Amino acid sequence: MNGADALIRTFAECGVRTCFANPGTSEMHLVAALDREPRIRSMLCLFEGVATGAADGYARMTGRPAMTLLHLGPGYLNGAANLHNARRAFAPTINVIGDHATYHRHLDAPLTSDIEALVKPLAAWTDVAAAAADAGPKAAAAYAASLGPPGGNAFLLLPADAAWSEGGALAKPLALPGAERPKNLETVARAIKAARKPAILVSGDALVEPGLTHAARLHAAGVLVLNDTFAARQRRGGAHFAPLRLPYFAEQTLETLQGVDLLITAGTKHPVAFFAYPGRPSELTPEGATRLSLGGPEVSSAAALEALAEMLRAPAQAKSPAASKPAAPGGPLTPEAVGATLARHLPEDCIIADDSVTAGLVLFPATAGAASHDWLFHTGGAIGQGLPMSIGAAVGAPERKVIALCGDGAAMYTVQSLWTMAREALDITIVVFANRLYRILMIELARTGAGTAGPAAMSMLSLDNPALDWVKMAEAHGVEAVRTERAEDFDREFARLVARPGPTLIEAVV
Repeated sequence: MNGADALIRTFAECGVRTCFANPGTSEMHLVAALDREPRIRSMLCLFEGVATGAADGYARMTGRPAMTLLHLGPGYLNGAANLHNARRAFAPTINVIGDHATYHRHLDAPLTSDIEALVKPLAAWTDVAAAAADAGPKAAAAYAASLGPPGGNAFLLLPADAAWSEGGALAKPLALPGAERPKNLETVARAIKAARKPAILVSGDALVEPGLTHAARLHAAGVLVLNDTFAARQRRGGAHFAPLRLPYFAEQTLETLQGVDLLITAGTKHPVAFFAYPGRPSELTPEGATRLSLGGPEVSSAAALEALAEMLRAPAQAKSPAASKPAAPGGPLTPEAVGATLARHLPEDCIIADDSVTAGLVLFPATAGAASHDWLFHTGGAIGQGLPMSIGAAVGAPERKVIALCGDGAAMYTVQSLWTMAREALDITIVVFANRLYRILMIELARTGAGTAGPAAMSMLSLDNPALDWVKMAEAHGVEAVRTERAEDFDREFARLVARPGPTLIEAVV
């Protein structure tokens, strides 16, 4: 058995079922090995950022890692932005990167780079299988490391000669450790009882069931329950308890936390501003408030909330009632009108992959009373996540409808996603908000005190001249698409397309 077969077969034994790939010459023996392993479904992505973003979405919906197959250092760098987002989501991914043969590297061929150094900033774990005999054991180690706790990006580098040489062997899966348990629950419970206005900021599995039920009990016991602005995944809509989401802008977060004298975190860290602004604070804990932590992403925040609710003898809390469905919107198409349509027509148990940037600020609250769904957030701030993440979610949960919400600028980063959606016939409906502007940067221009946009600045913020034609782009990739400019048209077309299987796109001109 060669090293490539040992690696791929070991991954399959561990439980890997999906590979998002953009391979090159150094990975050809891995491509051949995937051909011989029917348990792993391989999907070609036309850009590495699509492969890595898809692995992130897959992990968020399944809790298991997919494999990406990337070509040398430049291939990794093309996928790094969405691996940054995956790192911030603590999503388990396994990234196999081919390298030059060990005896070839010293020649400094054009694609040679220090891949080990490049991946370390985004890695939860990294190693090199320098010989065929290393491939199986290190594949098993990569799988276990990706799951943590807390979980994250595992990188396994395989030189070409280790892939094609004989001497590889299948390795057994390793035992997987469980999440850590907080050690200070009694201290936190006492602090809550003594506080005037206690609050707890949660992330991780506290934002899906049964974690939300435990969060609702704490809310009933007088604890303000909040969630991160951008969490990996949140179950919401229907009758699910809805924590109060921290706003994006720092001053709004401080207003939300006003009067809090005890701020606890579970599954996350204490809040900070996304950026530094002149004359404004970077740390967002209210002045004078006590800070306590039940642990970061290495703990099960759901289990921590359950134990805390029991210690506080918090009452059992019924699920929140669903809100009434809004009326059909009409008039000019705005993000608010899109929000009303989503609240009206989201399919039960669908998945939202959100990369809508400014539009998403109103879409999230507008859908609080929609049918039950999972919302996948933009965790790391690197735009271009929504379309690839929807691919991974659709592959990981093929029985569920996926809806991608994307700004037009963000979607252009990974527009190649459309081709993979069409080729794999994935059940995704895409909404592209065509405001033809990097609107968030217009807002930030003012917030940073940089001044008013003149001609040169506007040329860097505008997406017009020429305007992007999303209908033509989608159709060129094999995806059916329509353009809407009025609210009533969007409401009709969304209801029609979301009921259809397969990939579709709506360009929402807002």
